[in-house]
Amino acid sequence: MRRMMSYGKADVWVYRTYAKPLTGVQVIPESPFTGRSNILLGLNVKVAVEGEGFLSSFTDGDNRLVVATDSMKNFILKHAGDFEGATQEGFLEFVGRRFLETYPQMTGIKLTSDQILFDELPIPDQGQFEPSPLVFRYSLNEQAHAWIEMKRAKDEIRTTDQLSGLRGLKLLKVKGSSFYGYVKDEYTTLPESYDRPLFIFLNIDWRYEDREHAKGLDSGGYVAAEQVRDIAYNVFHEENSPSIQHLIYRIGLRILERFPQLAEVCFESNNRTWETVRDEIPASPVGKVFTEPRPPFGFQCFSMTRDDLKKGPKV
Repeated sequence: MRRMMSYGKADVWVYRTYAKPLTGVQVIPESPFTGRSNILLGLNVKVAVEGEGFLSSFTDGDNRLVVATDSMKNFILKHAGDFEGATQEGFLEFVGRRFLETYPQMTGIKLTSDQILFDELPIPDQGQFEPSPLVFRYSLNEQAHAWIEMKRAKDEIRTTDQLSGLRGLKLLKVKGSSFYGYVKDEYTTLPESYDRPLFIFLNIDWRYEDREHAKGLDSGGYVAAEQVRDIAYNVFHEENSPSIQHLIYRIGLRILERFPQLAEVCFESNNRTWETVRDEIPASPVGKVFTEPRPPFGFQCFSMTRDDLKKGPKV
Protein backbone atom coordinates (compact mmCIF):
# COMPACT_ATOMS: atom_id res chain seq x y z
CA MET A 1 0.00 0.00 0.00
CA ARG A 2 1.37 3.37 -1.02
CA ARG A 3 2.07 5.64 1.95
CA MET A 4 0.18 8.94 2.19
CA MET A 5 2.67 11.67 3.02
CA SER A 6 2.39 15.38 2.36
CA TYR A 7 2.36 18.65 4.23
CA GLY A 8 1.70 22.28 3.41
CA LYS A 9 -0.09 25.52 4.12
CA ALA A 10 -3.74 26.51 3.84
CA ASP A 11 -5.57 29.83 3.90
CA VAL A 12 -2.86 31.75 2.09
CA TRP A 13 -4.78 34.90 1.20
CA VAL A 14 -3.35 36.60 -1.88
CA TYR A 15 -4.50 40.00 -3.14
CA ARG A 16 -2.88 41.19 -6.35
CA THR A 17 -3.82 44.53 -7.89
CA TYR A 18 -3.69 45.27 -11.61
CA ALA A 19 -3.10 41.75 -12.84
CA LYS A 20 -3.41 41.07 -16.57
CA PRO A 21 -7.06 41.45 -17.69
CA LEU A 22 -8.91 38.37 -18.89
CA THR A 23 -10.00 39.06 -22.47
CA GLY A 24 -11.05 37.13 -25.56
CA VAL A 25 -13.51 34.89 -23.72
CA GLN A 26 -15.84 32.88 -25.94
CA VAL A 27 -19.27 34.53 -26.10
CA ILE A 28 -22.29 32.30 -25.34
CA PRO A 29 -26.03 33.11 -25.52
CA GLU A 30 -26.69 32.48 -21.83
CA SER A 31 -24.14 34.92 -20.43
CA PRO A 32 -23.18 38.60 -20.75
CA PHE A 33 -19.72 37.77 -19.39
CA THR A 34 -16.90 38.82 -21.72
CA GLY A 35 -13.94 39.08 -19.36
CA ARG A 36 -12.51 40.43 -16.11
CA SER A 37 -10.56 43.61 -15.55
CA ASN A 38 -8.50 41.90 -12.79
CA ILE A 39 -7.89 45.27 -11.19
CA LEU A 40 -8.17 43.24 -8.01
CA LEU A 41 -7.38 39.51 -8.14
CA GLY A 42 -8.03 37.78 -4.82
CA LEU A 43 -7.24 34.13 -4.06
CA ASN A 44 -7.32 31.83 -1.05
CA VAL A 45 -4.61 29.27 -1.79
CA LYS A 46 -3.75 25.88 -0.29
CA VAL A 47 -0.49 24.09 -1.09
CA ALA A 48 0.55 20.52 -0.25
CA VAL A 49 3.97 19.12 -1.21
CA GLU A 50 5.22 15.55 -1.50
CA GLY A 51 8.64 13.87 -1.56
CA GLU A 52 10.29 10.78 -0.10
CA GLY A 53 12.95 13.04 1.38
CA PHE A 54 10.43 14.30 3.92
CA LEU A 55 9.96 10.83 5.47
CA SER A 56 12.80 11.32 7.96
CA SER A 57 11.06 14.39 9.37
CA PHE A 58 8.16 12.10 10.37
CA THR A 59 10.18 9.09 11.52
CA ASP A 60 13.34 10.65 12.99
CA GLY A 61 12.49 14.31 13.56
CA ASP A 62 15.13 15.25 10.96
CA ASN A 63 14.10 18.61 9.48
CA ARG A 64 17.07 19.22 7.17
CA LEU A 65 14.95 18.95 4.01
CA VAL A 66 11.80 20.50 5.44
CA VAL A 67 10.65 23.80 3.96
CA ALA A 68 8.68 25.53 6.71
CA THR A 69 5.02 26.10 5.86
CA ASP A 70 5.51 29.76 6.79
CA SER A 71 8.16 29.91 4.06
CA MET A 72 5.67 28.36 1.64
CA LYS A 73 3.22 31.14 2.45
CA ASN A 74 5.88 33.79 1.80
CA PHE A 75 6.91 32.02 -1.41
CA ILE A 76 3.36 32.17 -2.81
CA LEU A 77 2.89 35.81 -1.83
CA LYS A 78 6.21 36.95 -3.28
CA HIS A 79 5.75 35.16 -6.61
CA ALA A 80 2.24 36.57 -7.00
CA GLY A 81 4.01 39.76 -8.04
CA ASP A 82 5.79 37.93 -10.88
CA PHE A 83 2.64 36.31 -12.30
CA GLU A 84 1.87 37.64 -15.78
CA GLY A 85 -1.31 35.61 -16.46
CA ALA A 86 -5.01 36.36 -16.03
CA THR A 87 -6.56 33.26 -14.40
CA GLN A 88 -6.26 31.50 -11.06
CA GLU A 89 -5.58 28.23 -12.90
CA GLY A 90 -2.64 29.88 -14.57
CA PHE A 91 -1.39 31.22 -11.26
CA LEU A 92 -1.47 27.78 -9.62
CA GLU A 93 0.51 26.26 -12.49
CA PHE A 94 2.97 29.16 -12.37
CA VAL A 95 3.66 29.01 -8.64
CA GLY A 96 3.63 25.19 -8.57
CA ARG A 97 6.35 25.07 -11.20
CA ARG A 98 8.37 27.66 -9.27
CA PHE A 99 8.15 25.50 -6.12
CA LEU A 100 9.43 22.37 -7.90
CA GLU A 101 12.18 24.33 -9.66
CA THR A 102 13.36 25.84 -6.36
CA TYR A 103 13.19 22.79 -4.05
CA PRO A 104 14.53 19.52 -5.57
CA GLN A 105 13.35 17.50 -2.52
CA MET A 106 9.77 18.19 -3.62
CA THR A 107 8.71 15.57 -6.16
CA GLY A 108 5.03 16.51 -6.31
CA ILE A 109 2.75 19.39 -5.43
CA LYS A 110 -1.00 19.98 -5.21
CA LEU A 111 -2.45 23.47 -5.18
CA THR A 112 -6.05 24.60 -4.78
CA SER A 113 -7.56 28.05 -4.70
CA ASP A 114 -10.88 29.81 -4.31
CA GLN A 115 -11.16 33.13 -6.08
CA ILE A 116 -12.23 35.97 -3.80
CA LEU A 117 -14.57 38.10 -5.85
CA PHE A 118 -14.98 41.84 -5.53
CA ASP A 119 -18.06 43.36 -7.17
CA GLU A 120 -17.73 46.44 -9.32
CA LEU A 121 -19.75 49.39 -7.99
CA PRO A 122 -21.50 51.84 -10.32
CA ILE A 123 -20.76 55.56 -10.06
CA PRO A 124 -22.40 58.40 -12.03
CA ASP A 125 -20.45 59.63 -15.03
CA GLN A 126 -21.95 62.20 -17.42
CA GLY A 127 -25.53 61.06 -16.83
CA GLN A 128 -24.75 57.35 -16.92
CA PHE A 129 -23.43 54.84 -14.41
CA GLU A 130 -20.03 53.28 -14.99
CA PRO A 131 -18.10 50.81 -12.80
CA SER A 132 -15.65 52.46 -10.44
CA PRO A 133 -12.02 51.54 -11.21
CA LEU A 134 -11.11 52.23 -7.57
CA VAL A 135 -13.84 51.04 -5.19
CA PHE A 136 -15.06 47.42 -4.97
CA ARG A 137 -17.42 45.48 -2.71
CA TYR A 138 -16.36 42.15 -1.18
CA SER A 139 -18.66 39.48 -2.60
CA LEU A 140 -20.31 36.83 -0.43
CA ASN A 141 -21.64 34.91 -3.43
CA GLU A 142 -20.32 31.79 -5.18
CA GLN A 143 -16.59 31.41 -5.82
CA ALA A 144 -14.56 30.18 -8.75
CA HIS A 145 -12.38 27.22 -7.74
CA ALA A 146 -9.23 25.63 -9.17
CA TRP A 147 -7.06 22.60 -8.42
CA ILE A 148 -3.82 21.39 -9.97
CA GLU A 149 -1.44 18.46 -9.44
CA MET A 150 2.15 18.58 -10.70
CA LYS A 151 4.92 15.99 -10.60
CA ARG A 152 8.67 15.88 -11.14
CA ALA A 153 9.81 13.02 -13.40
CA LYS A 154 13.62 13.05 -13.65
CA ASP A 155 14.35 16.57 -14.93
CA GLU A 156 10.85 17.21 -16.27
CA ILE A 157 8.08 19.03 -14.40
CA ARG A 158 4.64 18.22 -15.75
CA THR A 159 1.02 18.78 -14.85
CA THR A 160 -0.71 15.45 -14.18
CA ASP A 161 -4.23 16.70 -13.46
CA GLN A 162 -6.15 19.96 -13.38
CA LEU A 163 -9.69 20.93 -12.43
CA SER A 164 -11.67 24.16 -12.61
CA GLY A 165 -14.87 24.75 -10.74
CA LEU A 166 -17.59 26.82 -9.14
CA ARG A 167 -18.32 26.52 -5.43
CA GLY A 168 -21.35 27.57 -3.38
CA LEU A 169 -23.84 28.43 -6.14
CA LYS A 170 -27.29 28.84 -4.55
CA LEU A 171 -30.32 28.93 -6.83
CA LEU A 172 -34.01 29.18 -5.97
CA LYS A 173 -36.90 28.68 -8.40
CA VAL A 174 -40.29 29.68 -6.90
CA LYS A 175 -42.35 27.38 -9.17
CA GLY A 176 -41.97 25.08 -12.15
CA SER A 177 -40.28 22.11 -10.44
CA SER A 178 -41.79 18.80 -9.37
CA PHE A 179 -40.97 15.48 -7.72
CA TYR A 180 -43.29 12.50 -7.98
CA GLY A 181 -43.39 8.88 -9.14
CA TYR A 182 -40.69 7.66 -6.73
CA VAL A 183 -40.71 4.42 -4.72
CA LYS A 184 -43.54 4.20 -2.16
CA ASP A 185 -43.21 1.78 0.75
CA GLU A 186 -43.57 1.64 4.52
CA TYR A 187 -40.71 4.15 4.93
CA THR A 188 -42.23 6.82 2.68
CA THR A 189 -43.61 9.96 4.32
CA LEU A 190 -42.68 12.54 1.66
CA PRO A 191 -45.76 13.71 -0.29
CA GLU A 192 -45.55 13.97 -4.05
CA SER A 193 -45.19 17.48 -5.46
CA TYR A 194 -46.27 18.60 -8.93
CA ASP A 195 -45.23 22.24 -8.55
CA ARG A 196 -42.86 23.20 -5.78
CA PRO A 197 -40.27 25.88 -5.04
CA LEU A 198 -36.84 24.30 -5.47
CA PHE A 199 -33.79 25.61 -3.62
CA ILE A 200 -30.48 23.97 -4.51
CA PHE A 201 -26.83 24.42 -3.60
CA LEU A 202 -24.48 23.52 -6.46
CA ASN A 203 -20.79 22.80 -6.87
CA ILE A 204 -19.75 22.35 -10.50
CA ASP A 205 -16.32 21.22 -11.74
CA TRP A 206 -14.97 20.86 -15.26
CA ARG A 207 -11.91 19.42 -17.00
CA TYR A 208 -10.43 20.63 -20.26
CA GLU A 209 -9.45 18.38 -23.16
CA ASP A 210 -6.27 20.47 -23.31
CA ARG A 211 -5.12 21.87 -19.95
CA GLU A 212 -3.45 24.81 -21.66
CA HIS A 213 -6.90 26.37 -22.10
CA ALA A 214 -7.12 26.83 -18.32
CA LYS A 215 -4.36 29.44 -18.41
CA GLY A 216 -6.49 31.77 -20.52
CA LEU A 217 -3.59 32.54 -22.85
CA ASP A 218 -5.30 31.49 -26.09
CA SER A 219 -8.26 33.22 -27.69
CA GLY A 220 -11.60 31.82 -26.60
CA GLY A 221 -10.40 28.63 -24.91
CA TYR A 222 -10.92 29.60 -21.28
CA VAL A 223 -14.24 28.75 -19.62
CA ALA A 224 -15.12 31.31 -16.95
CA ALA A 225 -16.98 30.35 -13.80
CA GLU A 226 -19.34 33.26 -14.44
CA GLN A 227 -20.42 31.64 -17.71
CA VAL A 228 -21.01 28.25 -16.07
CA ARG A 229 -23.09 30.00 -13.40
CA ASP A 230 -25.15 31.78 -16.04
CA ILE A 231 -25.78 28.53 -17.93
CA ALA A 232 -26.94 26.87 -14.71
CA TYR A 233 -29.56 29.48 -13.89
CA ASN A 234 -30.74 29.80 -17.50
CA VAL A 235 -31.40 26.05 -17.72
CA PHE A 236 -33.08 26.19 -14.29
CA HIS A 237 -35.33 28.96 -15.62
CA GLU A 238 -36.20 27.09 -18.83
CA GLU A 239 -36.75 23.56 -17.51
CA ASN A 240 -39.80 22.22 -15.72
CA SER A 241 -37.64 19.65 -13.97
CA PRO A 242 -39.05 16.41 -12.48
CA SER A 243 -36.03 16.04 -10.16
CA ILE A 244 -32.73 17.61 -9.24
CA GLN A 245 -31.00 14.69 -10.97
CA HIS A 246 -32.63 15.60 -14.28
CA LEU A 247 -31.93 19.29 -13.77
CA ILE A 248 -28.16 18.84 -13.31
CA TYR A 249 -28.07 16.47 -16.27
CA ARG A 250 -29.64 19.15 -18.47
CA ILE A 251 -27.22 21.77 -17.14
CA GLY A 252 -24.32 19.44 -17.91
CA LEU A 253 -25.52 18.89 -21.48
CA ARG A 254 -25.72 22.64 -22.04
CA ILE A 255 -22.21 23.24 -20.64
CA LEU A 256 -20.69 20.52 -22.82
CA GLU A 257 -22.54 21.80 -25.90
CA ARG A 258 -21.40 25.39 -25.41
CA PHE A 259 -17.79 24.50 -24.66
CA PRO A 260 -16.35 21.77 -26.93
CA GLN A 261 -12.96 22.34 -25.25
CA LEU A 262 -14.27 20.60 -22.10
CA ALA A 263 -13.85 16.85 -21.58
CA GLU A 264 -15.90 16.43 -18.40
CA VAL A 265 -18.28 18.25 -16.09
CA CYS A 266 -19.08 17.11 -12.53
CA PHE A 267 -21.84 18.10 -10.10
CA GLU A 268 -22.45 17.94 -6.39
CA SER A 269 -25.91 19.26 -5.56
CA ASN A 270 -27.68 19.71 -2.25
CA ASN A 271 -31.45 19.91 -1.83
CA ARG A 272 -32.48 22.79 0.45
CA THR A 273 -36.12 23.02 -0.64
CA TRP A 274 -38.27 24.98 1.81
CA GLU A 275 -41.03 23.48 3.92
CA THR A 276 -44.57 24.71 3.22
CA VAL A 277 -46.29 26.55 6.08
CA ARG A 278 -49.35 27.89 4.23
CA ASP A 279 -50.54 26.45 0.94
CA GLU A 280 -53.20 29.10 0.28
CA ILE A 281 -53.33 32.86 0.81
CA PRO A 282 -56.76 34.36 0.04
CA ALA A 283 -55.38 37.73 -1.06
CA SER A 284 -52.83 36.10 -3.38
CA PRO A 285 -54.08 33.08 -5.36
CA VAL A 286 -50.56 31.90 -6.21
CA GLY A 287 -48.87 32.96 -2.98
CA LYS A 288 -47.69 30.58 -0.26
CA VAL A 289 -45.63 30.78 2.94
CA PHE A 290 -42.50 28.70 3.52
CA THR A 291 -39.75 28.24 6.09
CA GLU A 292 -36.25 26.79 6.13
CA PRO A 293 -36.03 22.98 5.88
CA ARG A 294 -34.79 20.89 8.77
CA PRO A 295 -31.74 18.66 8.29
CA PRO A 296 -30.79 16.11 7.09
CA PHE A 297 -30.43 17.20 3.45
CA GLY A 298 -30.50 15.18 0.25
CA PHE A 299 -27.58 15.38 -2.18
CA GLN A 300 -26.71 14.22 -5.67
CA CYS A 301 -23.31 13.58 -7.30
CA PHE A 302 -22.97 13.13 -11.05
CA SER A 303 -20.30 13.41 -13.74
CA MET A 304 -20.69 13.71 -17.50
CA THR A 305 -18.37 13.45 -20.50
CA ARG A 306 -18.70 14.23 -24.18
CA ASP A 307 -20.19 10.76 -24.67
CA ASP A 308 -23.29 11.96 -22.78
CA LEU A 309 -23.61 14.87 -25.20
CA LYS A 310 -23.52 12.48 -28.17
CA LYS A 311 -26.30 10.36 -26.64
CA GLY A 312 -28.43 13.10 -25.12
CA PRO A 313 -30.94 15.48 -26.70
CA LYS A 314 -29.82 18.79 -28.13
CA VAL A 315 -30.16 21.66 -25.68
